[in-house]
Amino acid sequence: MRRRALSAALALAGSVLIPAMAGTPAHADTQICAQYGSTKIQSGRYVVQNNNWGDSTTQCINVTGTGFSVTTASHNKPQNGAPGSYPSIYAGCHYGNCSTGSGLPLRTDDGRFTTIQTSVSMSYPGSGVYDASYDIWFDPTARTNGQNTGAELMVWLNHTGSVQPVGSKVATVSLAGGTWDVWYGNSGWNVVSYVRTSPTSSISFPVHTFYDDMVRRGYAQRSWYITSVQAGFEPWVGGVGLAVNNFSYSIG
Repeated sequence: MRRRALSAALALAGSVLIPAMAGTPAHADTQICAQYGSTKIQSGRYVVQNNNWGDSTTQCINVTGTGFSVTTASHNKPQNGAPGSYPSIYAGCHYGNCSTGSGLPLRTDDGRFTTIQTSVSMSYPGSGVYDASYDIWFDPTARTNGQNTGAELMVWLNHTGSVQPVGSKVATVSLAGGTWDVWYGNSGWNVVSYVRTSPTSSISFPVHTFYDDMVRRGYAQRSWYITSVQAGFEPWVGGVGLAVNNFSYSIG
């Protein structure tokens, strides 16, 4: 079973999905070392998950009131394969584990979809191989559990080493204040990755900005539902020091 997405699992980037394990609401500095452990912060507004889906080594995260940091990790995965994990924070539903008040799932032709806004600020260690990315999921149905089968939108803010997204590069576009290489592949669902040509540690954007581009390219449909907005890291080597300092999601 898998838990995040196969997005790059079959190629070079992506994680896998596994039924989420809901935890109790986190207080300041809650540590999670369970492979698929998760907890909620801000009265359930967001879920933070360890999601060590692709490795048998121990990974621990320290959960704060606004994000998390990776405190223990010794990943050493081949850079031409899948990453070790996808520690992340999200709003919406992921394998039956739903945050509070996200308004998701939501059909993308609903007027509220254009109001969905998200932002993140991250910190990167001086070593290791990883990508720092959003993982935003879409499904033909209002799915709250199981694998989404519509499209997976990844937004790569940064990456190191020789890792690359699933599929192949198809274009370069200017969106959300940056220039992005567009990659397309299919892992049983469409995987569309926007890789920033100039790395950044923070971003704020309306989700529809990237989704509109996906629709124009024929990789997504207006009848599909957005189910979750996730931000985190896919480490191949190391991982200690990766951190989401602040994450936000809003609708309407």
